[in-house]
Amino acid sequence: MFRLLLVLFIIIVLSDSLQSAHNKTKKTKNGSKASKNGTRVSKNNSSGELFPKTFSGTRSANSSQEYIPLPHELNISNHHILNYTAGTLSTRIIPVAYVVAILVGIPSNCLVLACLSGKTLNLSSATLYVSLAVSDLLLLVSLTLKVHYHLNGNSWVFGELACKLVTACFYGNIYCSIHAHMCISMLRYLAVVHPFLYRGLSKRSCTILASLTVWVVFVTAMAPELLVRQSYYLTNVGITTCHDFLPYKDEPYNYLIPYRLCLICLGFVFPFAVIIFAYGSIVYQLSRSSCDWALYIKASTLVFTIFLLCYTPGNAVHLIHYIRLYTSQQDDFYIYFSVAVCLCCFHSCLDPFLSYFITKTANSRVEFISLASFSPRTSATA
Repeated sequence: MFRLLLVLFIIIVLSDSLQSAHNKTKKTKNGSKASKNGTRVSKNNSSGELFPKTFSGTRSANSSQEYIPLPHELNISNHHILNYTAGTLSTRIIPVAYVVAILVGIPSNCLVLACLSGKTLNLSSATLYVSLAVSDLLLLVSLTLKVHYHLNGNSWVFGELACKLVTACFYGNIYCSIHAHMCISMLRYLAVVHPFLYRGLSKRSCTILASLTVWVVFVTAMAPELLVRQSYYLTNVGITTCHDFLPYKDEPYNYLIPYRLCLICLGFVFPFAVIIFAYGSIVYQLSRSSCDWALYIKASTLVFTIFLLCYTPGNAVHLIHYIRLYTSQQDDFYIYFSVAVCLCCFHSCLDPFLSYFITKTANSRVEFISLASFSPRTSATA
């Protein structure tokens, strides 16, 4: 009996041992299959092609066992793009242009604000010029970090938050400056073409409301730039870029293309059309006057021409870039935009001189021209 129980005990122990060994072997095989499948899926996911803001690239995979792609890395394989990030244009010419704009623009715009701070007369025009000077100053201040970025080989070292703020400040203040010019041109248009309507307007209230509206609209319009990541690390170059490379194929970014197309239309196309109408009407009206306004006409034409030359190339190329990116995913126009946008920065440092020139050209204390010096025929036709 004892021997029989001993034999049964040995059989049970051996059976449990064999079953345990079998379960361990099965789990090991299943784990190996799952690991292989996970690796295969991760490899498939890591090969997805991206469409950054300027140049095409792919997300880079890290060296971990499961090949999980890092969310803030891009891989660039185009040698033309690599040459741009390290080339003379991007690392020398563009930052030098920014430095010139900063050295001229910041002191001159500060001088404008200092002069206007004690101005009590013509508050309407002073309000618009203060708005213009502030937007120009903010734009030029944002260029200081961009200068370091370009001189450092297009490598951003100030962190993601600073990159977002600089991007929003840069584009937002370009559009604020353009709209400030639009408001100033409309003020001149009313003073010249509709002098009686101009005299009856509450100019202080209108200019303050217009300036506040412009700032509120474009501060709000820049919010999407603050909600998405702007800096990405390029693995095969070893630099962190700011705003120049964005994965537009990803869900948060694919909505930015139509958003920026609308922003360009609102920030440039619309005010540009208004400014053309305003200056065209001013020149036409003054040319019909019996008074000699030739000098003022030339001054207005010069101011408009400089505005045209500075703002049109950058915004036109920017518009074409996003249209091509949206329709055919072509991104080669961004290089031209990075050069043309320097002209917008130059206009910010020229604004104080142009404003002084246009206000001193006309013999007036009422918004750049003397309505009293108009001939009766001019007033009647106005």
